Amino acid sequence: MNLLLFFRQQRCYNIKSSVIEKKRGILPEKGEFKILKKFVVRGGRPLVGEVTVSGAKNAAVAILPATILAGGKCVLENLPNISDVATSVQILHAMGASIRMIDKSTLEIDTSRIVITEVPAEMSRQMRASYYFLGALLGRFGRGCVSMPGGCDLGPRPIDQHLKAFAALGAEFRVEYGTIHVRSDGLQAEHIFFDTVSVGATINAMLAAVKAEGLTILENVAKEPHIVDVANFLNTMGADVRGAGTDVIKIRGVKEMHGCNYSIIPDQIEAGSYMVAAAITRGNVLIRNVIPKHLEPITAKLERAGATVEEYDDAVRVYCVGDIEPLNIKTMPHPGFPTDMQPLMAVLLSTAKGTSIITEGIWDNRFRYVDELIRMGANIQVDGRVAVIEGVPALQPAPVRATDLRAGAALVVAALAADGVSEIEEIGHIERGYEDLVGKLRGLGADIKRIETPEKQLRQAL
Repeated sequence: MNLLLFFRQQRCYNIKSSVIEKKRGILPEKGEFKILKKFVVRGGRPLVGEVTVSGAKNAAVAILPATILAGGKCVLENLPNISDVATSVQILHAMGASIRMIDKSTLEIDTSRIVITEVPAEMSRQMRASYYFLGALLGRFGRGCVSMPGGCDLGPRPIDQHLKAFAALGAEFRVEYGTIHVRSDGLQAEHIFFDTVSVGATINAMLAAVKAEGLTILENVAKEPHIVDVANFLNTMGADVRGAGTDVIKIRGVKEMHGCNYSIIPDQIEAGSYMVAAAITRGNVLIRNVIPKHLEPITAKLERAGATVEEYDDAVRVYCVGDIEPLNIKTMPHPGFPTDMQPLMAVLLSTAKGTSIITEGIWDNRFRYVDELIRMGANIQVDGRVAVIEGVPALQPAPVRATDLRAGAALVVAALAADGVSEIEEIGHIERGYEDLVGKLRGLGADIKRIETPEKQLRQAL
C-alpha cells in the first residue's frame, strides 16, 4: 500500500484504537481472493535518461514515529511514497494522530491528541522499523507497547541493545507473548556504550533520551546518513542532540518539544540501485536529488568495476562502455560499504570478467537471493557469509522470486540486463522501499510492467 492508496481507503476502513476493520460488502472476505503481484521485464536494453531519487526510507520510518515527541504539528517533505511509510502513517492514525496529505510527498502530522501508547499488532509486524515507536512513546509518555517487529528475514536481528539503552535511562521492560512493554516513571540521563554498532538502537536511544533529565552520552553508535537526519529533525523540534555522524552522540534533555517543517534526505540506496542498473545495462543515467557525499562508498566500487561516475552538486551521472572488472567487497557499518547494496553489486559482479568475492559483515541471511540469481545463469558459491562469484558473459531471463527488499531490487536489475523476458514475484518486498519503480525505470527506457492477478482461493472448509 502506498500513501495515496492509504488516504483513499479511509472511506473503506473504520480506524479504531487498536485495529483496522474492513467494512463488510466493500472488499472480499479474507481468504476468498489473493492478489498475485509481479513485475514482467523485457531486458537487454541500456537505461538512458534522468531519474529523480525519492526521500530516504530508513530516515522516514524513524522520523515518522519521532513526530510523537512534538505533541503538535509537523510538516514532513520528501517522504517516499512506499508501503513502509504508509504503514507508519497507518500506525500514527490508529493511535490518534491527525494526518493531512499536502501533496504526494508531503504530510502534515498532528500528534497532539495521541493518547494510545500501544501500536496495533498487525501493523507493527509488517515492518522492522515499528520498534521506533517504543523510543518515541517512552520519550513522551513514559510507556509504550509494540509487538515484535517484522520486515525482511535477514537472520537474527535482536533488539537487546535497544532494551539495554531503555533500561540505562531508567525504564523497565518485559516481553510477553511476542509483545514488548516499556515503562518509566521518569527517564534520567546516562552514559551508554553499545556492545555492537546498531542503527536501530542508536535511533531508539536518541528518541527516548531527548526529554530525559540531564546529559545522555551514547558511545559506539551508528553513523549512517539517516542517523544524522533523525538527529537534525529532533533538533528542529527543539531537542539538543550533538555529534550525530561521529562515534559519540551527546543529548541534553529538554522539557518541551514542538512541531516543525522538515525535508527528509534523499535515499542513498535507491540512488545506488539506479547507479548499478546504469552500469550493468551499459547505459547513461543522470540521477538527480542525491547527496554525492553519501554515495562515496558506492561510487568508489563502481569506478573500480569499470563504470564512470560524474558528480554534480545534487546529482551523479553513471555510464559504462567496457567490461565489468571483478572486485572484493566487504559490507560494514557506515562509512563502509552498505549492506543494502550488497545484492545489487552481486548482480553486477555476476557479469564481471573474473572472480569476485563478497563478504557480508552485517547479516547472516543476506545471500538468500543467490539461488534466484543462479536461475538466471549466475555462477555463485556461498560459504557462510562469503560469496565467490565467477563472472559469466551474460545473465539469462528467468522467473524468479524476491526474498527481501534489496534482493528484490537486485533481481529487477538482473532482469534489466538479461536479454529476454523475466518475471519477478513477491514484489511486495520491493515496494516497501522503492517509490514508483516501474514508472522511473520506464522513464529510462526500460520495458517493465506491474501485473496484478486475483487468484481464487480454496476455503478452509475443504
